[in-house]
Amino acid sequence: MARNDLRIGIVGAGSMGSAIASGLVEAGAWDPSCILVAGHRGHGCAPLAEKGIRAFDDAAPMLAEGPDVVVLAVKPQVLPAVMAEHEAALAGRLVVSIAAGVPIAAIESALPGSRVVRVMPNLCVQVLSGASAVAGGATASEADVELARDIFAALGSAAVMREDQLEVEGAVVGTAPAFFALFVDTLTRAGVKAGMPSAACRELLEATMRGCAEQLLASGEHPRAYAEKVTSPGGTTAAALYELEPMLFEGSFAAVDAALARAAELAAGK
Repeated sequence: MARNDLRIGIVGAGSMGSAIASGLVEAGAWDPSCILVAGHRGHGCAPLAEKGIRAFDDAAPMLAEGPDVVVLAVKPQVLPAVMAEHEAALAGRLVVSIAAGVPIAAIESALPGSRVVRVMPNLCVQVLSGASAVAGGATASEADVELARDIFAALGSAAVMREDQLEVEGAVVGTAPAFFALFVDTLTRAGVKAGMPSAACRELLEATMRGCAEQLLASGEHPRAYAEKVTSPGGTTAAALYELEPMLFEGSFAAVDAALARAAELAAGK
């Protein structure tokens, strides 16, 4: 059976579950009929069904269809109840959890009959530019880990790493879309304060962000070298960076530490 013939079941049709399902279809990696999604009482499933994805009102009938891989795309606080309810149906399957802060050992303990892989994706999977970290559990084979990596590589970039590294990736890369969006919003407000029209400022900043990302990807340059290209000695950019960099540096480290601390709390069930 070819990998793109494998049936992928996704429990949860929220932002991430829907993004994964849509992305796999839009990338041409899987036929819509091979993607099965279960939302709580069908919540979030209607737009997916319109794309030919098989949608279910509950996880039980979806799991009864026998998907080869099951992605648990539910919130960390909900995951224990989902695993307890569907332990028998998940036995013998490759189970991929994307829940932040819930360690592989806890999932393996709750699902002793399953092969477990953890993945930390970010929301950019929806536009096939996602970044995902993949870590296999004690019960997962190398083939299982590679399959999980292949699924998420179809949605952007995916890398296999240790679970402790995956936690850091979740705190840095998983939260980065929110960081970037906040930075654009903050710069927009700064531009408005200085006299620019709000809509024009935001539009130009968003275009700039897209352009920077495309140029960095195309060139493979180090970000610091890229920044130096637009930093003239004694110029306006140099003056701005002098003010921004210390605060951005300190804030970035504090933000990642806060995300890791919250992940640890989630792991402890808080």
